[in-house]
Amino acid sequence: MPRVRILIEEADVELLAELNESSTARALWDALPLESAAQTWGEEVYFSVPLSCPLDDPQATVPSGAVGYWPPGRSVCLFFGQQPVSPVNIIGVLEDDPAILSVVQGGAACTHRGG
Repeated sequence: MPRVRILIEEADVELLAELNESSTARALWDALPLESAAQTWGEEVYFSVPLSCPLDDPQATVPSGAVGYWPPGRSVCLFFGQQPVSPVNIIGVLEDDPAILSVVQGGAACTHRGG
């Protein structure tokens, strides 16, 4: 499975995420590299991405460390605690400790690239 390297520069955070074989994960992979601004919501960091993917086996309950895609917001979500409010497509899992995401502030520059 392909890996995505996620760099959140202002927070000095670098994570690896292993993508699954879903069509949404493949669409993300094909769109790399990407740059966006990190946003936060509770114990979740998310990033807008230029994808428009439908719900595909959506999950409303996800474990810490899950990587999801939220179709209504066209965003990739990194979970390190609370559950999403609305279902997401699970597209992968963080290989690193998701707790490191707690230091990320909204607006931090982020780069996503193949890892």
